[in-house]
Amino acid sequence: MRLHEYQAKEVFAEAGLPTPDAELAESTDEVLAAAESIGYPVAVKAQVHVGGRGKAGGIELAESDDEAREAADSILGMDLKGYTVDRVLVEAAVDFVDELYVGVTMDRGEGKPVAMVSSEGGVNIEEVAEESPEAIAREHVDPAFGLHPYQARRAVYDAGVEDDVASDVAGVLSTLYDLWEDSDAEDTEVNPVMVTSDREVICADAVMNIDDDALFRHPDLAEMEEAAAEDDLEAKANEYGFDYVRLEGNVGIIGNGAGLVMTTLDLVDYYGGAPANFLDIGGGAKAERVANALDMVFSDENVDSVVFNIFGGITRGDEVAQGINDAIAQFDELPKPIVVRLAGTNAEEGMEILNTDALDVEETLEGAVQKAVEHAGGESR
Repeated sequence: MRLHEYQAKEVFAEAGLPTPDAELAESTDEVLAAAESIGYPVAVKAQVHVGGRGKAGGIELAESDDEAREAADSILGMDLKGYTVDRVLVEAAVDFVDELYVGVTMDRGEGKPVAMVSSEGGVNIEEVAEESPEAIAREHVDPAFGLHPYQARRAVYDAGVEDDVASDVAGVLSTLYDLWEDSDAEDTEVNPVMVTSDREVICADAVMNIDDDALFRHPDLAEMEEAAAEDDLEAKANEYGFDYVRLEGNVGIIGNGAGLVMTTLDLVDYYGGAPANFLDIGGGAKAERVANALDMVFSDENVDSVVFNIFGGITRGDEVAQGINDAIAQFDELPKPIVVRLAGTNAEEGMEILNTDALDVEETLEGAVQKAVEHAGGESR
């Protein structure tokens, strides 16, 4: 579960991390009231689960009512990388002289959590890791003992943080690790941690992603789940129990198994298309679950075609075919063209059941992907 920035900042502030004064707003009038309460200058920040909000126009600074009104009118309702902005965080602007990155995540290669600090804050940390990995100081942590204070200090000094704020930044890192561990988080990070001219350290951003399977241990965080859902699509994914990842393309993808779905994504890209989503219906999927998966993909307005890739092991091809038929029977005309590839257990029985008058059937995965790319307006090789 991904928390919005305003939710993560509530958690961070409760843990003692320094965050700017802020209020959530859903209308221009609420933005103006919040700005007046906080005091200018303020930042008006779109609350959507995407990176690069500033570059995309989702963050604006305002020093007066007129500028705050203009920012609110510009951001509220905008389409930001496929998401409609329906709320913003109005936050006291920070007059900073330096930006840092501080975060904790799991290093799956090492099989350990890793605490990280970088002097190159305020930019995409993935880009920093790829282009100049030496700019990120890392400390791997033995989870049996947690992050030792000396490790936090060493990461801060290795990152080149100035001495007069090093202790405060190390404190931020230690708190983020404690939150990561105590909350069963996948990531806790601040980008940027801002250093002011008065040498104060302020957490100007907040990222916190929680392991869905651990939410039963954290009812306080679970209560945030509905509010954290980005739109009707994410709410529907929660209702159906799907791990649905929305991407930026227009070819919808459904498969039974993460590896199978990833292969399909790669082939869509290879044949000149762009994947719209990642949707794994899991092994042994029954007809109702298959129908729900199609409903999910049909609900994504970015999708122009759907490719269904099923390889039957414990998943039966006839069950999948019945689910597809149940889903498409609801429509006089399909909203998006569907291409199906069935193989494995009861695949022949499934092929006999499928309503081939309403959809395309291909024997090979390559053929199915190429057909779906063509339907979506791409150029298959």
